Amino acid sequence: MKHHLEHFHEMNTMTRRTKFLLLSLMPWYFIIIGLVVQPLPEILPGLLRIMVEPDLLITDYFAVGGIGAATINAGLITLICLAMVYFMGMEMSGHTITATFLMFGFSLFGKNLMNIWAILAGVFLYSKYHKTSFQRYFYIGLYGTSLSPIMTQMMRLGHFPVPVRLLIALAVGIAIGFVLPPLSTHVHYAHKGYSLYNVGFAAGIIATVVVSLAKSFGLEIESRLIWSEGNQILFGVLLALLFGVMIAAGVAVRGKTIWESYMRVIRDPGLAGADFFKAEGGATTVFNMGINGLFATFFVLAVGGDMNGPTICGILTIVGFSSTGKHIRNIAPVMLGVYLASFTKNWALNDPAPILALLLSTTLAPVAGQFGAVAGLLAGYLHSSVALQVGVIYGGMNLYNNGFAGGIVAIFLVPVIQSISDRRARARGGLSL
Repeated sequence: MKHHLEHFHEMNTMTRRTKFLLLSLMPWYFIIIGLVVQPLPEILPGLLRIMVEPDLLITDYFAVGGIGAATINAGLITLICLAMVYFMGMEMSGHTITATFLMFGFSLFGKNLMNIWAILAGVFLYSKYHKTSFQRYFYIGLYGTSLSPIMTQMMRLGHFPVPVRLLIALAVGIAIGFVLPPLSTHVHYAHKGYSLYNVGFAAGIIATVVVSLAKSFGLEIESRLIWSEGNQILFGVLLALLFGVMIAAGVAVRGKTIWESYMRVIRDPGLAGADFFKAEGGATTVFNMGINGLFATFFVLAVGGDMNGPTICGILTIVGFSSTGKHIRNIAPVMLGVYLASFTKNWALNDPAPILALLLSTTLAPVAGQFGAVAGLLAGYLHSSVALQVGVIYGGMNLYNNGFAGGIVAIFLVPVIQSISDRRARARGGLSL
């Protein structure tokens, strides 16, 4: 009872405005870093290059526009989206934190100030069509901007005039946004919350349909790999500082009860729908985020991975979902499964796609949280293969490629584990041929 009283005291002494201002410190932190590390005259041209460059996986904005332009692009997008949440009157939740970190991270390699709005407009129209609040679907819309590279690609249909290309891009984006909410709801029943990147799974299906249609009309989609190297020391220090401050802030606010509260977090399996912010409060959530952030950063550095837009995105994705499902007990086995896979497969772990699979495989954290470390190892091992192959289906158009792969692995693996762990398990219903 005592810890609940402390949680309510912590929440009640902080105004809604203060909570949002504190969350906005993360994008501001990186905007300031961008202004320091890249000369100001280079930032605007870098932003323009980011907005016109094709965004297919993998396109590192650090290499396209420079570190400053990339972090400012990401920071501005995140602040705008956070302001939208605030001015729509939505309350802070774990999903607010997750969406904030995801929008920032993926705006380092795929989302930009031009290509996300049509999808959000489509989700808005869906809410109006069903005469319900846009708030209900807003986070789905934010996650659904994983398909924003499609908008940029539509603008590069060279045989059409610019106004026609713009209309095509807008129409496709709005259509994507309109189908996202029902499809995201439906696919959740397939993996039952064992893959945290649910919208990524839905987006993979949409991307497959859109790209198949586009190819049938003769659109050529070339694979890309724009990947900057280095910056390990710079961003190793900057990320460690950020996550260290998070840990210290959590301890300072929660005090001696932080460990007891944190133990409750890591006992949670982390199935989709978990909200550590509401369950344990902001201090414990931020503490958990800091722990996971340090673990992911040091893991990348230990295996010789680069510190660039995509890998920082992967780290921040882990940190963001640390408010809605991830903790050290359920991410470590999955990541270790990918690490062990690197010794048996024909790729190196610090190659671009595998290092992203290492970080983003943690979509399957609930598998380890529910069924144990061995199941998590197996999930990570399988994910490392699936994630590196499924992107060819939609030509890198879905930024949440690992969300699509994770959904497939969860649908395949979870029923098998359940049938083994419970001998009484029986298939229910009739056979479908």
